[in-house]
Amino acid sequence: MIPTEPFRFLSPDEMETIHRNALRILAEIGMRIDHDVALDHLAAAGCTVDRNARLVHFPPEVVQASVDRMRAAYAERSEPEHMAVRYSHVRFRSEPFQVHQDFTVNTGGYCVYIYDLEGRRRPATLQDTRDALKLVEQLPNITHSGLPVAAQDVPLPIRQVAMAAELVKGTSKLGGIEALSPFDIEYICRIGEVVRGGPEELRRRPILVGYGEAKTPLEIDYNMCEIFLEYIRRGMPQSLDTMPNAGATAPIHPAGTLALGVAETLGGLTLAYAAAPDAVVTIDVTPGFSDMATGIFRYSGAERVALLGSRIQMISEFYGCPSGVHGGKTDSCLQDVRCGVEKGISMLAPVLCGAVGFGTVGHIENAVTFSPVQLVMDDQIAGYVRRVVKGFDVTDETVGFDLIQRVGIGGNYLAEPDTAERFRDLVHLSPFFTAAPWGGNTSPDESRRWERMAHDRTAELMASEIEPPLSPDQIRDVDAVVAEAEARLREDGRIS
Repeated sequence: MIPTEPFRFLSPDEMETIHRNALRILAEIGMRIDHDVALDHLAAAGCTVDRNARLVHFPPEVVQASVDRMRAAYAERSEPEHMAVRYSHVRFRSEPFQVHQDFTVNTGGYCVYIYDLEGRRRPATLQDTRDALKLVEQLPNITHSGLPVAAQDVPLPIRQVAMAAELVKGTSKLGGIEALSPFDIEYICRIGEVVRGGPEELRRRPILVGYGEAKTPLEIDYNMCEIFLEYIRRGMPQSLDTMPNAGATAPIHPAGTLALGVAETLGGLTLAYAAAPDAVVTIDVTPGFSDMATGIFRYSGAERVALLGSRIQMISEFYGCPSGVHGGKTDSCLQDVRCGVEKGISMLAPVLCGAVGFGTVGHIENAVTFSPVQLVMDDQIAGYVRRVVKGFDVTDETVGFDLIQRVGIGGNYLAEPDTAERFRDLVHLSPFFTAAPWGGNTSPDESRRWERMAHDRTAELMASEIEPPLSPDQIRDVDAVVAEAEARLREDGRIS
């Protein structure tokens, strides 16, 4: 029995209702888009544009044509197979909507703070960035990485380019990275070209790609338009992510939150095809609930499971764009019982709902703070989830009637060769998940055994030597790109 059928929160009629209302939002309310070139593209595509108000109304038939074009492209496309983004990855070809045993696990998120091995929460340094990437490279269940933590001792104007360089030099598990301007994109793409071997190969196998993000509700500011359109101009895969915050920037009811978020990302889809009919583009929504006491965007919580599950259904099943979502998240500021509960559920639930991956892991405190020890813990939890969805096969051979007959009534299977041959494949083996009798690990001193094991393992991995993922020539070329970008910023007076 291998699980393949995902858990569904929405019926086909309910998904159609969300889509229909998203089209109505775009047609009757519209979006504010603060970018002249974007407005030119949308006007040419048949949208109604009020340039004074920077307001665009999208006729339903124009948006639907973009959706149809995207679906057709997914059905025909073989490359790029996927693109890792900041929090997970997106697949750019049609696949069955199912539970994906090959789900990916992403760390990244560009955290400002680190909760270090000494138990201090502080601004991250360049050495923290390097140590985090060393961990990523050695953890078996982490498949992709952006920047888990961004060095605050690197000047902000050069930080994105410098962090992209650290990423490619520190790990082979390359994911997406933030870009704050077209300047960043220029040099980040050049670093990607060094890694991939040239512009054409980078377009075929994209890495280090960021994405635009709407300002919910219903707005794309100038800078995000610049980033979004620059990636499209360069032939890089692109999506417009949205983060509707239910109760704050979106309706409190999940149906309204989803309809608003879908409308925003479909506005981005329409803009992409208006700018470049052959754009490689997808859609994305990252919904959440606002904490009514603080206004914080909650990355976890029981109520978000149904919201994320419905989002997976809308994007992956209704629109046909297999993608990952936020998972492995916690709203706890500490590595406590609540953290473990929220981490485990927010990893397992998206996978069972059909996500192709989740991330970003290694975070505490609403994804504000990165913890290297938590990353090691999350790697273990992700391995647990992998075993859950692996399932098992049922055949006459695996039932083993002859074995059962031979052992007979009152016998045991501990000494059987079949047990020795199979148990490593069937039982999840981890030093973090052990079974012991009372007294073996139940004393008060043992109550934080998990944390101590993870702490010690983290220190061990950080101290180890690993083989650089790039050749010396590639490292030299990457460093030269950063030096060129820094020199240009100094000439412009943006850094001293």
